[in-house]
Amino acid sequence: MQTTKTLKELADYLGGTVRGDETLVVNGLAPLESAGADKITFLANPKYAAKVAETGAGAVLMAPGGEAFGRNLIEVATPYLAFAKLLNLFYVHKPAPRGVMEGASIGANLTLGSDVTIHPGAMIGNNVRVGDRCVIHSGAVIYDGASIGDDCLIHANAVVRERCRIGNRCVLQPGAVIGSDGFGYAPDGSGYYPIPQIGIVVLEDDVEIGANSCVDRAALEVTLIRRGTKLDNLVQIAHNCQIGEDCMIVSQVGISGSTKLGNHVTLAGQVGVAGHLTIGDNVMIGAQSGVPNSVPANAGYSGTPIMPHKDWLRAMAVVPRLPELRKTIGALEKRIAELEARLAEK
Repeated sequence: MQTTKTLKELADYLGGTVRGDETLVVNGLAPLESAGADKITFLANPKYAAKVAETGAGAVLMAPGGEAFGRNLIEVATPYLAFAKLLNLFYVHKPAPRGVMEGASIGANLTLGSDVTIHPGAMIGNNVRVGDRCVIHSGAVIYDGASIGDDCLIHANAVVRERCRIGNRCVLQPGAVIGSDGFGYAPDGSGYYPIPQIGIVVLEDDVEIGANSCVDRAALEVTLIRRGTKLDNLVQIAHNCQIGEDCMIVSQVGISGSTKLGNHVTLAGQVGVAGHLTIGDNVMIGAQSGVPNSVPANAGYSGTPIMPHKDWLRAMAVVPRLPELRKTIGALEKRIAELEARLAEK
């Protein structure tokens, strides 16, 4: 059934203010360029404000004080956040729980919450706890002794290894692996002896793990991902790491063992972090950077090895001119040598 709302209802839901027709009814969202009169759109970047004049949308989400161009508006402090909330309102509808469906494999001593859905092909081991309203999709594997909190979503082919603990409202995207063995080997002369990884992984509440990302179990104790942190696809978190609250770790980041991240840390795509380091709160590190040393809080860094972001920008501005500068320096060296030779003759 399609959801419809008046602009007044949406403004109340978002904590915003309507400029225009409060009674206008919309049934969904669409981009500025393609929205019709029954849709609401949003303006997150003021440099695209001229497109508001051209849109066919019934209404526009935007920050207070923007030019309306004769359109109905809902003014909100953060249009992009409001857009995300309306996507949930209009389009995200959790299906009715279906229980343990035929074809799911269930071990002994399962503690199962209420209103769960476990799809055919899911495999759940012995002594597992699954909380209320969880959904576990086909191909997911939950090893013996694992614990999953309330309102979790475990997508197809995700794996939660033995004894690992998942908090409430966590999401594991397809192929995510929680609790894979840490990469630990002791040299034994000609080869390497595998070190048993007997620790676990703990994900606190509201953590999301992207597709095909891996969080390795600790060698002895706990690899910890704290509340609210989000991992993109193809991220590697090594054994014994501790990741703080509300961190954003983007695709193809690799964090080596026993490194600690503070709260609100952002690592852009393909950042590599060496082991046994500490990265402070509110740090932002640019894409493809290499982090060989610990980093203090409240700053931005880029480059390999990293340097303050503003210094890196200045350095990168010089790089395209290096061939020209090399020629200039060569010519200057030649002229200096000629002058020195003349002075020597006198």
